Amino acid sequence: MGFGFNLFFAFVLLPLTLVSGLLWLFTRKKIFAQFICAIWVLIVSLIVLVIIMQTLFGDKNIERDDLYGEYIIDRSEFPGKQADWQYNHFRFRITRENKLYFYLLEDGKIVKVYTGTVSFLENYVRPRLVLQVIEPTHHIIEDNPTLYYTGSSFYYVFNSPKFGNVFFVKGEWEPIDK
Repeated sequence: MGFGFNLFFAFVLLPLTLVSGLLWLFTRKKIFAQFICAIWVLIVSLIVLVIIMQTLFGDKNIERDDLYGEYIIDRSEFPGKQADWQYNHFRFRITRENKLYFYLLEDGKIVKVYTGTVSFLENYVRPRLVLQVIEPTHHIIEDNPTLYYTGSSFYYVFNSPKFGNVFFVKGEWEPIDK
């Protein structure tokens, strides 16, 4: 458990249990034994509930296998004409063979593909993506992206000198309905 629980346990729960136990021993009143049982049942129930909640809803760690796949522009981050235009013009894919394919699109068709390789830095909490793109490269993929994790999903942010931050989420590209 955390530091706060340890403090509560050492300075509140244990002394309260000891005092109630001593009072029960000297007075033999059932109320003190019932109080001890109620406190410990409540504490154990809360601990079990927290463990179940963390298992079901807690942070899931991102593994390398989670990063493979297709990525599209995240239009929900900054919705509008610029995000729609980027969505219609850029997407990329990371394969299990550690290949990067960055696609430039025009009217839903791929007009140019920038290729490269990816590697992962494993010494971080979540694997960090390192790009080695074959020259010439596109301004969006000049630098390594930053991975952001929201607890239930993740997204990549590329820093483009022309567009600023460009947000990509995992997903399949589909034409925008207008």
